[in-house]
Amino acid sequence: MNPGTPFDASRIHAFSSGSTFAGVPAATLDDLQGARAVIVGAPFDWGTSYRPGTRFGPKAIRESDYLAADAYRPHLPTGLNALEGVVDIGDVELHPGDIEGDLDRIAATIERISGAGSIPIVLGGDHTITYATATGVARTYGFGEVALVHFDAHADTGETTGYGSLYGHGTPMRRLIESGAVPGSRFVQIGLRGYWPGPDTVSWMRERGMRGYMMTEIEDRGLKAVVDEAVAHAGDGADAVFLSVDIDVVDPGMAPGTGTPEPGGLTSRQILDTVRRMSRELRIVGADIVEVSPPYDGPGAITSFLANRIVMEVLNGLAERAAGVSS
Repeated sequence: MNPGTPFDASRIHAFSSGSTFAGVPAATLDDLQGARAVIVGAPFDWGTSYRPGTRFGPKAIRESDYLAADAYRPHLPTGLNALEGVVDIGDVELHPGDIEGDLDRIAATIERISGAGSIPIVLGGDHTITYATATGVARTYGFGEVALVHFDAHADTGETTGYGSLYGHGTPMRRLIESGAVPGSRFVQIGLRGYWPGPDTVSWMRERGMRGYMMTEIEDRGLKAVVDEAVAHAGDGADAVFLSVDIDVVDPGMAPGTGTPEPGGLTSRQILDTVRRMSRELRIVGADIVEVSPPYDGPGAITSFLANRIVMEVLNGLAERAAGVSS
């Protein structure tokens, strides 16, 4: 190497750890640079009930990319650069074990991002954080005015955790409804399956008007029909929509790196196409991708790579919407 050659950050190899998502510009919470969307990490896993490790999720999602760090990424099907106008402010400073304090810190950060007119894209973290991320957005757009589209194997509507706490990754949707941030009638849940929650919780969900699509219904009716209905439901009367993607909505054969794997989920292709469509057809004002646990990931970090591309497809859907692409 010629020692006189100046360092060019745009030529960092993909095997070098990047400091921002896909090489987008770094920013601070005090200077968001008028960004269209803001990447922020929430390395939090003190709300898990089984396998921990999601505190390492934000780092893994940022680094799981085979392309050189470059904020110019034309999407092959659309030709749009999904990363135009996107910045990364790093991770929220969290204090391990301080669940309520950390939820307050996350909510305050998201409120500042959305209040500045940017769309927060949060890299989790276990699903406890959605109580904070959706609350932060609701503080900007109004309690009761935000719909929430939730991809997950689990409803996350438990009254408490198994240890009596109000805050954990099985309770955030109930907390959002009880607080008034997101009404039950404005919830859409896609991909539910397995053996939890019990009948009492399911009855509570129905009484609040929550709309849930189980994998059995998706198989019977087809994903497109379900998503058509989900888009209509989420967009009915709510101009602002928050998108929450738990990676365990995907079958663990394609996304093993998660704390509570549940067989029989969506394929990676289905989740990528669906979040892009949602981000194009709905006014998404915030999103999070949660429950990526790198210690349990399969060969080649396939779960982290999928989560990285879910973020990219959300960003591309937002770019399509901004460009006026309708379908």
